[in-house]
Amino acid sequence: MLYTNATLITVNLSRTIIHDGAILVQKNLIAAIGRTATLKEDHPDEEETDLTGRIVIPGLISTHMHTAQSLIRGAADDLELVSWLCERVWVLQGNYTEEDSRAAVRLSIAEMLKTGTTCFLESMFADRYNFDNLCLAVQESGIRGCLGKIVMDIARYAGNPKWGLHPGLVETREMSLLGAVKMWEKWNGAAEDRIRVWFAPRTPGGVSEALYKEMSGLSRTKKIPITMHCAEVKADREFYASLSHTPMSYCEEVGLLGPQTVLVHMVHLDDSDIAKLAETHTHVAHCPTSNAKLASGICRVPDLQKAGVNVGLGTDGAPCNNSNDLMQEMKLAAIIHKAVSYDPTAVPAETVLEMATINGARALGMEDSIGSLEVGKKADFVAVDVRGVGMQPWFSPVSAVVYSATGRDVDMVVVDGKVVVRGGKLMTMDEREVIREAEMRSKEVVARAGLVEAVKGRWPSH
Repeated sequence: MLYTNATLITVNLSRTIIHDGAILVQKNLIAAIGRTATLKEDHPDEEETDLTGRIVIPGLISTHMHTAQSLIRGAADDLELVSWLCERVWVLQGNYTEEDSRAAVRLSIAEMLKTGTTCFLESMFADRYNFDNLCLAVQESGIRGCLGKIVMDIARYAGNPKWGLHPGLVETREMSLLGAVKMWEKWNGAAEDRIRVWFAPRTPGGVSEALYKEMSGLSRTKKIPITMHCAEVKADREFYASLSHTPMSYCEEVGLLGPQTVLVHMVHLDDSDIAKLAETHTHVAHCPTSNAKLASGICRVPDLQKAGVNVGLGTDGAPCNNSNDLMQEMKLAAIIHKAVSYDPTAVPAETVLEMATINGARALGMEDSIGSLEVGKKADFVAVDVRGVGMQPWFSPVSAVVYSATGRDVDMVVVDGKVVVRGGKLMTMDEREVIREAEMRSKEVVARAGLVEAVKGRWPSH
């Protein structure tokens, strides 16, 4: 298939932008890329898809996502993290059935695909949700997924007994760590290699040092990557300090740091932490909406980037973002650091697009196959329609994508050479059925958790 007449933001090594560009896709790979006239002349018999009026970007890569949480979107607004977790999110998730989790996963994937995310890192899929269902949903939908299964053996947050995990989410070493290895053996590389299985340990205080070290050893020997929430709120840093550590000195001691690890949030870091991240080539997932909404703070992204730390972008889950739209996340990531630094040049649009594409691919260990539009890479790309009133006029295509576009402007999505969204409509999932089941099961979960009144909001409802 030849995709023609688009503006192509390649994010290749020279960051080339091609006007009136075309992409030739053969099987699941990009076979050629260049000017439309040239590729049409070279491939006169190739079937053609006209993308006039679209900007084409590499598929977006979300380096932090909770697929099970979309079912409780809007059920825990305006709460700080610990109350958000202990009083709402864990209570709700602890009442999930496997069928609820399946509905949530399908809703999350549908939203991600429709808004341009072609690959995501799931961070903490619980055993009660049924990991097989997550993998099946990825397989059927056509998306690319790095899927983290929870590792834990302590049922509380930051070591505080007052911040206990809901009983429905408690797992043992055997259930979590050994279960993750079992799922890795079963699913890693499945769905034409669109599925990768990761370890996703809970934050320090929810995992014993012995289990961290055992998991880290398995990660090195079996090459299973790790993703973990870290230094998200002040309570996390206080927990590390209680052990005479900084966040990164603790992570280094238990074997978590290295190029196979993506640490999430990373708000409360000091200079030594940043230096250690750079030294060990550990990656960071930045989630500005979640951090702002939960009043956790703001990650020191400019300092991390200046130190040479690779930073990707994630939406986090629907209860702390209310959206799985990485297009919207790009805009906030570009703006929020300007506001706090009083520097309008901080984290420019080009840097943010890199975070959402090639940096994300690098964090996932996949930069040789995804993250940019280059010959030989997987055909994962997104066409953004710029013909609408909200996108006109535009001068810089990167600016248009980062500052003007939202996921609602996504017209076409291609993953692994297959069209999964066309004309803004899902091609691999029944969207009406996805929504119907999610709406039904969300109400059942809230009722089962006894939170029907709590989730209604503060104003009277009749």
